[in-house]
Amino acid sequence: MKENEINARLMNLTALCAKYCAAVENCQESEQEEFVKEMLDYLPRIYLEFSDIEAEEVAPGLEFEYFPTYVDEDFYESVRRNVEILMGENDTFLETFEEDMKYSDTPVAASVSESLADIFQPLYNFISVVKDSEGENAGGAFAECKENFEGYWSQTLCNVMRALNHIRYKG
Repeated sequence: MKENEINARLMNLTALCAKYCAAVENCQESEQEEFVKEMLDYLPRIYLEFSDIEAEEVAPGLEFEYFPTYVDEDFYESVRRNVEILMGENDTFLETFEEDMKYSDTPVAASVSESLADIFQPLYNFISVVKDSEGENAGGAFAECKENFEGYWSQTLCNVMRALNHIRYKG
């Protein structure tokens, strides 16, 4: 892929992540049905882009570095709590991919709000680094976020999509 194509995809991904973060951060202004629909629009596209774009394409030869964290515990908890309030009784779902399920006779519950906040945190950090560096650190910020995607939040994203899909279409 050519450098200008990669940069365009990275900027489009940054914009998509910003829309996701804004929707999650301002969820108290939404109705549950609209919020769920919005999440089911953003999450598959975020997954596809993070799966498809390779860090080496975006930041060839870049030495990996860790960037500042913009989401502290209070900010995270505020975001999580607002989603929890919006989702109400639909916040809890059964998690089948939880490691503890292998050793448990009882179902393991997960929450939409915690899942969405767990995705929000690395994406908000990513877009904040891009914004604060005026795009200068976009490649490195993407590489860090991609590493976290592969190691942690990609599975969370898939799991919460299943739960959101059930909420939207359970009829």
